[in-house]
Amino acid sequence: MNRSIALRGLGTLALGLAAAGCASVSPVPYAELASSAYMTPDKSDASGRVPYRYSTQVDWRAYNKVILDPVTVYRGKDHQFGDLSDKDKATLAAYMQNGFAERLRARFALVRERGPNTLRIRLTLTGAVTNTPVLGTLSRFDVAGAVYNGVQAARDGEGTMTGSVIYSVDIFDAATSRLLSAYVTKQYPSAYDIKASVGALAAATAGLDKGADALMAQLN
Repeated sequence: MNRSIALRGLGTLALGLAAAGCASVSPVPYAELASSAYMTPDKSDASGRVPYRYSTQVDWRAYNKVILDPVTVYRGKDHQFGDLSDKDKATLAAYMQNGFAERLRARFALVRERGPNTLRIRLTLTGAVTNTPVLGTLSRFDVAGAVYNGVQAARDGEGTMTGSVIYSVDIFDAATSRLLSAYVTKQYPSAYDIKASVGALAAATAGLDKGADALMAQLN
């Protein structure tokens, strides 16, 4: 009995690792992003969530207003959407717009006009991977899958058969149009976030939530 359970667990784990390997993508310095010419590999980021970054010395507390541009869906040939439909891309872009605006509103006044003490933020959705239906959730409860996902959760890594989202963030001084910060980031939920494993876009939206929180941590 125990042997059959263990074998079944190993089988699911092998399937999960294979699927995760196929689904997982690593961000690239997207050629058609204007800020890509400024970004360089971020060697200080051990997590791999922010592989490319450009930064300057900025006193973020000097800014109390922000212009949030409409989220753009990247159309370059090096996009990483796979076969994601235009409808799903639009869904993620809308979720991103609302989620980032909500976080920013807690710290800044959202405005439309350029002026002093004002940031302008441009978000570009560059890629996304959907959850693997059913198996993504089941792998959290399978014996071997639970072990693997436990290890991934401890190291802040991706879970088996879990989706993700990739996007770029450009931050400007609105008055001068000077680029202050730019980065490409890949975001995904905790490997043991069961809720984020249910639904094709659940992991991607959970990743956007984490990404919005990370941006706010930078700006505070």
